[in-house]
Amino acid sequence: MASEVIDLLRPEPRKRYLDGTLGGGGHTEQILIHSSPEGRVLGLDLDDEALAAVRERLSGFGDRLVLRHANFASAEETLAEVGWGPVDGIVLDLGVSSHQLESRERGFSFLGGARLDMRMNRQQSLDACQIVNTFPVSELERILRQYGDEPKARRIALAIASERRTKEITTTEELVKIIVRAKGQGGRDHHPATQTFQALRIAVNQELENLDRFLQNGYELLRTKGRMIIISFHSLEDRLVKAAFRKWNRDCVCPPRTPKCQCGWSRKVNLLSTRPLRPSAGEIAANPRARSAKLRAAERI
Repeated sequence: MASEVIDLLRPEPRKRYLDGTLGGGGHTEQILIHSSPEGRVLGLDLDDEALAAVRERLSGFGDRLVLRHANFASAEETLAEVGWGPVDGIVLDLGVSSHQLESRERGFSFLGGARLDMRMNRQQSLDACQIVNTFPVSELERILRQYGDEPKARRIALAIASERRTKEITTTEELVKIIVRAKGQGGRDHHPATQTFQALRIAVNQELENLDRFLQNGYELLRTKGRMIIISFHSLEDRLVKAAFRKWNRDCVCPPRTPKCQCGWSRKVNLLSTRPLRPSAGEIAANPRARSAKLRAAERI
């Protein structure tokens, strides 16, 4: 949804922007192009490989591009560290990148055998292998049900526990076989392991916790008239974004039926759309992974 991002963000020269989920650098590149000649972007990512690739690919933009190994949840600290205050625009493109999915050795995909990893930040110790082999059945079930909406979460968790009693489960291929035995081949819509792998990835990278942390006061990172665009890819993410944007757009957050406002809250943003924008049919055809994307945008008052 690159064109929608640029249309809503409206990059301008001499302004500063934050790309909190750098990935392949696609959004950052377009922001730099449209804010030429003096617009600047701070790009954050937890993936060293992504940072190195973008640093090389976009080297022609010189010091207009600043890169940091950081999570968008700590954007306030990172902005302070580079000497920036509030910015004129923020983009978050949530979820796993195409590069990570296509890098077999990263263990994000259930297609092909690889070590169970799924870490966006390879400097952290917790990975999918540790969760699968050490977490209690009850916690495995909760992760699969809450983060993957997996209806057979209990059955899969028990199957994992049974298998790991005899040998450690170390590869994506081994886990896929366990899932298929537990729930069958599934329908035509998606692979039977899709929901389990999504749930494990979210748990490994604390994706919802980081998003929730950012949304506590993310509007404070914007200057007046600054715009924030967030693209989510599953309902749990979108629910958090929707709730935060609605709160930021309210004039009062007192409980219903409170006789007189006592919260001291004031509206922080204007919503740029009442409903999330969805990718076009053409974009979905070119990139099927975009089919579940939802874009929400707001402007700081």
